[in-house]
Amino acid sequence: MEVFSFFDNFAIYFNLNIIATMKKVLVSICMVSAVLVMSSCRTVEKAVSLSSISGEWNIVEVNGAKVVSGENRTAPFIGFDTTEGRVHGSSGCNRMMGSFDVNSTPGTLEFKGMGSTRMMCPDMTTENNVLNALAQVKSYQKAGKNKMYLCNASKRPVMMLEKKAADPGLSSLNGEWLIQKVHGEAIPTGMEKQPFIKFNVKDKTIHGCAGCNLMNGGFVTSVENAEAISFPAVMSTMMACPDMEVEGKVMKALNEVQSFKVQADGTLALYDASNGVALSLKKK
Repeated sequence: MEVFSFFDNFAIYFNLNIIATMKKVLVSICMVSAVLVMSSCRTVEKAVSLSSISGEWNIVEVNGAKVVSGENRTAPFIGFDTTEGRVHGSSGCNRMMGSFDVNSTPGTLEFKGMGSTRMMCPDMTTENNVLNALAQVKSYQKAGKNKMYLCNASKRPVMMLEKKAADPGLSSLNGEWLIQKVHGEAIPTGMEKQPFIKFNVKDKTIHGCAGCNLMNGGFVTSVENAEAISFPAVMSTMMACPDMEVEGKVMKALNEVQSFKVQADGTLALYDASNGVALSLKKK
């Protein structure tokens, strides 16, 4: 019995030591990981050129916390025009714009003259966090091809960005789209003249129906922002219908459009200046 007890106790002692050792290893790994994250901007590698950050990037983390975009709002992103030294994007509620020095030392980055629209949203937490973090940025550090950190004066990451996936661009707008919603309100089904917009991307023109009258006109885009679009000169026929309410809402919303995005489900969202979905459309 004593021999058995000795080996039994030895096995327990041995197992406890293994568990204790494993715990120490896990703690060490966690500490190393934390140090690596915190030192993302302290790398001694040669800084990449400013041109490598050109384009649009999704803002996925702010001060280590994952960003969650609000319903019917554009996910926060930032776009860099490294030729003109301009920056644009969305902070989660409002559009933002500003500039930066294209002649600065590679790896350094500081935003100047940042401004934004003044729309109030139900929850401004993400918006405030994004803007506060951008105000602290002094440098950038690429982390592979599609990830980048923006860091403060202490070389601590205040924002993590991921490169936006390639956008199909304006060509994805070609064809006829049924207008399903205006500012989130569903278009009544069974209308005699269902509202629609038909895009001719080559000529940058549109044709359609607002619910009663036919409409025709053009649209304007921007080389600096691939998602920018507006309809400054849309005209319609002057026929009077028994119910002009839908028509009025469609025309008003179309006049407010500032950007577009083809969603993952294939629907088209046309956004107003506050990044609210002004019109929701589905390909016919």
